[in-house]
Amino acid sequence: MHVLGHLTVEEFLRDYWQRKPLLIRNAWPDFEPLLASDELAGLSLEEEIESRLVMENGPDGPWTIRKGPFSDNDYQQLPEDKWTLLVQAVDHWIPEAADLLQNFRFIPSWRIDDLMISYAVDGGSVGPHYDQYDVFLLQAEGQREWRIGQMCNENSPILDGPKIRILDGFEETDRWVLNPGDMLYLPPQLAHWGIARGECQTYSVGFRAPSVSELAQTTLDQVLRTSTEDQRYGDADFRGQTNTGEITRDATDRLRQLLMNALDHPDLLGDVLGNLMTEPKYPEHQPETLDDEEWPAWLGEVQGNAVARRSEQARFAFREREEDVLFYSGGQSWPVAPNLRPLVIWLTNCNEYDAEPLLEWIKNDTKAQNLIRVLWQKQLIY
Repeated sequence: MHVLGHLTVEEFLRDYWQRKPLLIRNAWPDFEPLLASDELAGLSLEEEIESRLVMENGPDGPWTIRKGPFSDNDYQQLPEDKWTLLVQAVDHWIPEAADLLQNFRFIPSWRIDDLMISYAVDGGSVGPHYDQYDVFLLQAEGQREWRIGQMCNENSPILDGPKIRILDGFEETDRWVLNPGDMLYLPPQLAHWGIARGECQTYSVGFRAPSVSELAQTTLDQVLRTSTEDQRYGDADFRGQTNTGEITRDATDRLRQLLMNALDHPDLLGDVLGNLMTEPKYPEHQPETLDDEEWPAWLGEVQGNAVARRSEQARFAFREREEDVLFYSGGQSWPVAPNLRPLVIWLTNCNEYDAEPLLEWIKNDTKAQNLIRVLWQKQLIY
């Protein structure tokens, strides 16, 4: 489904992506929410599901935030207005929510983070704020007014007191009311403020945007795995200096070159992205590895069903090399023979896999069977 309205993907990427906001009226005609509001609240009662309640006038002061899991009693004590429930990573638990994200794969799928659903009563909001990532805000039910403001950064003033980051100063530049099916795209660091008009649900499709510190840590881990004791600081070009205690520009240039040489490995930076961007959002919720003895029974189940599915919590990516293809998931990688490239593309592009071609791959190619078996063992497909 095309969700960009009258724009082509090329026009959106050229003119709006990470540049400026875009309002798309009727982006999703006749959209129906995947969950009723009480079902969404039911998810917030579960221990393993990340949820938050934000009250503009809470018991602990303005912009009170509480983390789930919640209880029925918690909801009975909420005020009549100006509160919001946020349930994170709904796509991890609801297959239909994972399928919804397929419509945003004009951006690389390894960049997609999750689908958050917010339910708000009249006046409900999380205050004026900004995010460090791109987001598509799809109105699922009711109406929400969105106010757009200034571009922000880490030096933008934040209110003292609240435990959530509320901007101290909001410079409004635009205002729209979204109806079901309307969608708003916001680039990173743009101030925004959504306020519910009556009860409403909004779906937020967010994207992974690792910080330099996260990328540096993962890169360092990769360097440590590939470096040897023989790679050391050296200064064969040293020709003496007047002040023996001085760290000269030549010395720092040598260090820079040493580190650049350590990064100059064809696989290193690809592995940084592949491993980091497929890491599970909630590592503590990863299932146990299945026993090999269960493999024949699973093949029988596949034969009896129309489709197999990717785990809703799994992220797949791949990278081509001269000699093979690297398949990534769960922060790990597996080298795959070049002839399996069509299989890898199929696995990474889709959430569902027709049983017949899947079984054909398993039956006709031992290496394909090995890859699918690993994914099954780790419960990345089911």
